[in-house]
Amino acid sequence: MESLNTPASADPYAAPENPLLPASTFEWDSSRTALVVIDPQIDFMSPKGSSWPLVGESVTEQKLVPHLLELFAATKKAGITVAISPHYYYPHDHKWEFSAPIEAAQHQLRMFERPGALTTEGFRDSGADFMPEFKQYIEDNETIIAAPHKLYGPQSNDLMLQLRKLRVEKILLAGMASNLCVESHLREFLERGFEVVVVRDAVAGPKLPDGDGYHSALINFRYIANAVMTTDEVIKHIEKQ
Repeated sequence: MESLNTPASADPYAAPENPLLPASTFEWDSSRTALVVIDPQIDFMSPKGSSWPLVGESVTEQKLVPHLLELFAATKKAGITVAISPHYYYPHDHKWEFSAPIEAAQHQLRMFERPGALTTEGFRDSGADFMPEFKQYIEDNETIIAAPHKLYGPQSNDLMLQLRKLRVEKILLAGMASNLCVESHLREFLERGFEVVVVRDAVAGPKLPDGDGYHSALINFRYIANAVMTTDEVIKHIEKQ
C-alpha cells in the first residue's frame, strides 16, 4: 500500500511527494460550506456494531471517531452547516428480490435495523443509533438529519435538497464507508456541481480478503475530489476563516 515516493516509516496513506496530478484549486468559504458525515452509527463505528469484524481495523487505524469529534466541534464552533446522511433498513427492505455482494452482507449482518419507518421503538443504543460521542452535536436541533440513503449514494434521500436550500456549494465529506457510501456521495455531489473536500482520516472502510476498501477509495479520492485533506488541515483552514 506504500507509495513509491513515500518512505517506509511514513504514513502509508500519505500523498506521493511528486504527484503527477495538478494541485487543488479549492477555495475556502465557510458561509457556503457544510460538513457532511455519512453513517455515524454504532453498527459502523463501534466495537459493539455488527460490521466491526469488517471495518474495525480501518476505523481504529484512521482514528475515525476522535477525528470526527474534532470536526464536529470545529464546524459547530465556526457556525458551519452540519448534515448527517444515515442508513436505516426497515422490515420491507428485506423483501427486496436481488442484491449486490456488500449489500447482501449488510442485510445478513442486520446492519442499521429499525422495526419500522414510523417508530423509534428500540432505536436508542441499537446498531442503527448514532455513536454516543456524537449525539451532543447531532441532536442539537441545528444539524440536518437527512432521510436514509438505501444503498450507497444520496440519490434516494433529501440531502441534496436540504443543502441547496441553504445555498451550500462546498462539502467537507467524512464518515463511512470509504469505497461505498463515501465515494458514492462524493461522485453524486460532484455531478451536481458541488466542490468536495474528502477528509481522508475521518473516513474508514472494510478490509477483506476481497480488497482494502479504504486504500482503493483513497486512490479515487485523489483523482476526483476537489481536495483531499487530513482533519488537522481542515481544522486549520476553518480557524483561519
